[in-house]
Amino acid sequence: MNTNRIDTLLGNHQSVGLDTSVVIYAVEANPKYLPLVTSLLNWLRAPNHRAVTSTLTMTEALVRPYRLRDLPLVKEFHALLYSYPHLHWIAPTLAIADQAAQIRAEHNLRTPDAIEAATAILAGTSAFVSNDPVFRRIKSLDILLLDEMLQ
Repeated sequence: MNTNRIDTLLGNHQSVGLDTSVVIYAVEANPKYLPLVTSLLNWLRAPNHRAVTSTLTMTEALVRPYRLRDLPLVKEFHALLYSYPHLHWIAPTLAIADQAAQIRAEHNLRTPDAIEAATAILAGTSAFVSNDPVFRRIKSLDILLLDEMLQ
């Protein structure tokens, strides 16, 4: 797979927000998205790059492994999520909750998606990496959709 498209898009940014799907694809080594996610993670290793995600991502990402009682996979998530360089975990605050409510009201996103977007916006990111086109409704972020990068 040619990953030039994601590399080019990421080249326009120094900080990005990450949706839960990106984290899941990375840890579960999803074969369809792994080359793109690997490019993203390689980009993130650069000292002048950073990514942010809500701690809600941890909750969403761990549901399936806990449901399956797959403790090795839970440990893989923890290993990646706690130690990856330049990945910042942001807990919801009152400001994030307020921004998320505004996003829900204006763009009709589900609460988890609104929290993810609000986290990225308030953290000052310029882009958001996801695989959910619903985020296109938010014009203040450059939305990078993995499925579009496969084309």
